[in-house]
Amino acid sequence: MGCKLISLFLLTLLILTILSEADKALASDKKPQVSHRNITSLAAAGEGKATLKGKKQTSGCNLFQGKWVFDASYPFYDSSTCPFIDGEFDCLKFGRPDKEFLKYSWQPDSCTIPRFDGEAFLKQWRGKRVMFVGDSLSVNMWESLGCMIHASVPGIKTTFLRRNPLSSITFQEYGVTLHLYRTPYLVDISKEKVGRVLNLGTIEGGADTWKDMDILVFNSWHWWVHRGVKSQGWDFIRNGSSLMRDMNRLDAFNLGLNTWAQWVDQNINTSQTRVFFQGISPTHYVGKEWNEPKKTCIGQMQPLTGSTYPGGPLPAASIVSRVLSSMKTPVYLLDITTLSQLRKDAHPSTYGGNGKTDCSHWCLPGLPDTWNQLLYAALSM
Repeated sequence: MGCKLISLFLLTLLILTILSEADKALASDKKPQVSHRNITSLAAAGEGKATLKGKKQTSGCNLFQGKWVFDASYPFYDSSTCPFIDGEFDCLKFGRPDKEFLKYSWQPDSCTIPRFDGEAFLKQWRGKRVMFVGDSLSVNMWESLGCMIHASVPGIKTTFLRRNPLSSITFQEYGVTLHLYRTPYLVDISKEKVGRVLNLGTIEGGADTWKDMDILVFNSWHWWVHRGVKSQGWDFIRNGSSLMRDMNRLDAFNLGLNTWAQWVDQNINTSQTRVFFQGISPTHYVGKEWNEPKKTCIGQMQPLTGSTYPGGPLPAASIVSRVLSSMKTPVYLLDITTLSQLRKDAHPSTYGGNGKTDCSHWCLPGLPDTWNQLLYAALSM
């Protein structure tokens, strides 16, 4: 009887041991379940500043996906009272009869962006320097921001200097200066024996001026597609040791933008400077892009409805996204391309004061005010 009890006890102990080991094995095989939301949060925490690379979203909102809505509270300012506007952008001054194009605001699908407040901008960036670097689309955006701030603080004292390549608007009481540095290609054009040479691999002329700014907004593209001795800014292209009359312009832009990206990575102190890329501004010379084959921007009075452009994306915009994603420096992409494509009505067309048709630049007040409102949102949200 005693032997049977001992055997039963040993058998029970053996079974309990086996079950305990099985539980341990199962526990070691189990992996913690992390929701998609937690994965996203962990990734964002791990990436830190890197999450700004080519960034399109702010506080969970894609600022650049949305539609245009009529807004009677627009525009932000009256062109006749802004001292900074070039005649080529002052469409009302040169007889544009319709004003409805001034009354549209951009509404993102997933949030509401803050309305621009020029006084708040000046207080936030007191004593700081903002610089727009690029071509005439940078001029469009620079003048727009100057006018928006000027209208927000009536009677404010300003210093306005127009030079080439460096111009500035200073709001004296706050010590805020908006600089403009004109350089259509970002990379260098040098004078050599053969003529003007576009150097795809160098950024030396003026780049030291860009350093130590508090906000930098870069832009380039339109001049890369100009052709002919009078229209383009160069006679030859240098790519490494090769000197050539011409090459594929998208390839050239890609090489030049990569040189710019390397310069930013090597020279910008991100603890001091926030860097933006303005994005590719579209043109509206070819009506078939929006299903009006015989038309251009001339006579257009309303934006396209919806949130997609019939003509599709621009190849240059893809190059910008790809280059920004390869950079070490966090650069915020102001992805203005699609929302600007929808604004076939916002160009000077024949109201630029020079008798030409302009479907490249934008009226002021107008679309560049929205670009600046999105810049303001990206800085404040």
